[in-house]
Amino acid sequence: MITSLLVANRGEIACRIFRTCRALGIRTVAVHSDPDENALHTREADAAVRLPGAAPAETYLRGGAIVKAALAAGADAVHPGYGFLSENAGFARAVQDAGLTWIGPPPEAIEAMASKTRAKELLGIAPLRQVTEADLPVLVKAAAGGGGRGMRVVRRARDLDAALAAARAEAAAAFGDGEVFVEPYLEDGRHVEVQILADTHGTVWALGTRDCSLQRRHQKVVEEAPAPGLTGELARELRTVAERAARAVHYTGAGTVEFLVAGGRAHFLEMNTRLQVEHPVTEAVYGIDLVAEQIRVAEGHALAAAPPPARGHAVEARLYAEDPARGWAPQTGRLHRLAVPGTVRLDTGYADGDDIGVHYDPMLAKAVAHAPTRAEAIRVLADALERAAIHGPATNRDLLVRSLRHEEFVSGRMDTGFYDRHLAALTRPGPDPLAPLAAALADAHGRSRFGGWRNLPSQPQTKRYAMAGEEHEVRYRHTRAGGLEADGVRVLHADAARVVLEADGVRRTYPVARYGDEIHVGRTALRALPRFPDPAARHAPGSLLAPMPGTVVRIADGLSEGAPVQAGQPLLWLEAMKMQHQISAPVTGTLHALHVTEGRQVELGTLLAVVTTTAPGRS
Repeated sequence: MITSLLVANRGEIACRIFRTCRALGIRTVAVHSDPDENALHTREADAAVRLPGAAPAETYLRGGAIVKAALAAGADAVHPGYGFLSENAGFARAVQDAGLTWIGPPPEAIEAMASKTRAKELLGIAPLRQVTEADLPVLVKAAAGGGGRGMRVVRRARDLDAALAAARAEAAAAFGDGEVFVEPYLEDGRHVEVQILADTHGTVWALGTRDCSLQRRHQKVVEEAPAPGLTGELARELRTVAERAARAVHYTGAGTVEFLVAGGRAHFLEMNTRLQVEHPVTEAVYGIDLVAEQIRVAEGHALAAAPPPARGHAVEARLYAEDPARGWAPQTGRLHRLAVPGTVRLDTGYADGDDIGVHYDPMLAKAVAHAPTRAEAIRVLADALERAAIHGPATNRDLLVRSLRHEEFVSGRMDTGFYDRHLAALTRPGPDPLAPLAAALADAHGRSRFGGWRNLPSQPQTKRYAMAGEEHEVRYRHTRAGGLEADGVRVLHADAARVVLEADGVRRTYPVARYGDEIHVGRTALRALPRFPDPAARHAPGSLLAPMPGTVVRIADGLSEGAPVQAGQPLLWLEAMKMQHQISAPVTGTLHALHVTEGRQVELGTLLAVVTTTAPGRS
């Protein structure tokens, strides 16, 4: 019987596994890197062990150190979570060799399915060996991992070598294995998967289907169960193939078999020998706890002959600290508040006041809604996200709300190219135009020393704010009665936390929260600007600023100051949160200055380079 369990992972998944352990009466052990010393998963565990001597991105890949931590803390079992070493057969063996219980499939099953190339061969599917123009577009994919890392779409043959190199680098950094392969890329396909749960007594459950088609950078954003729009015959085929794959490798525990569905046909992608990020939608529909079932299977308990019946529909949205309008650039900083109202389930690795760092995936939380019908689940989740208080760095919250309400998604006609087609429209700035006024009125109430009757009306007060990348100036006045007024808008109430305005006969209430110069008015984030901006703080035209904190991992070959560059030409690459981000020339001209070198760590807004255009009439 398991009494103490170490989670060889971090963040949201570690916190989620700890929740089940507490319900089962199992003590918990966390491991952490130096940046995660005060992370939520570290704080919530009964015991925590620092993993020493490695760069933050590599810390959770040190299997030997994790096994030593489990033994030192008195754990008798290890759960790998997802990502990192969760699909590493060598780590699974090391856990077992140390006399610990491994919460996962046998190492032999992991080996058989861990390499996507070998998994395809096991099922009689061969990856592309030689790529020709007729094969394009193709997808370069990491053999040993997932989560969108080590993946590149190639549409032109001349881009293949660069895509292979970039994918290998990302795969090696994320999974410790740089092997990649190439497969056809179906642009109008849907990503559909089947949840597997198997015991050591020969029972295999195929727990329905999930649709995970809404993806960015080949990483899932919105998932749901069951997958909508499948014929009964196709759904049965997917479950049959998934069960066959599990039995072929004598699988035990939780796993997922993934497919691309296009033209009414299913194409096998891979089998993930671990728990998936999106497992809560299956839990909601089947009324089970998959982590608890994993633990029971590892203890030798048998599953029932058949799974419980499916009930209703569930939809999950991943909330990321990122800016979708700027190439999905990850964001960092203080998360002041995260609160989602209603009955939705929220799985998160952050608490109010935690810092979002640069070293790991920028996912803040997963929000899951379950309802009798798909339409109800979508509506509940969209409403909860829209009403959520998310105060801190930019997030994809508005994108999620608009995606969930998009006609293509609501009707179940989405595919993996959804964001390729709709991202521009879904990220078009749409903040409330009255938000700056509400911020100014709340600020005026909080700071004003004036009050009571005045002989003369006061002069207009002016404040400036940055909102959605633009500057906004607002004016208001103190009234003789000690209140506040603004042209064209009735101010019905104003205090430091709440402003009520009426415009064109419509009354709206604005909750306001301020953290230094950072102000949140409802869903709109603003930044208070100084009354007199400092001209020296402005950068010259053509300046390239770091869109995120990270490390300069590569500068384009032969690039030097004075070199001619073309608009869109890659100049350098930043690595942040285990993803590489390309920085390109904004215009055609000359590289006037290059301020960084390979290996340098930079902060958000660091000046990287300056590209100047050639003056008209000059050569």
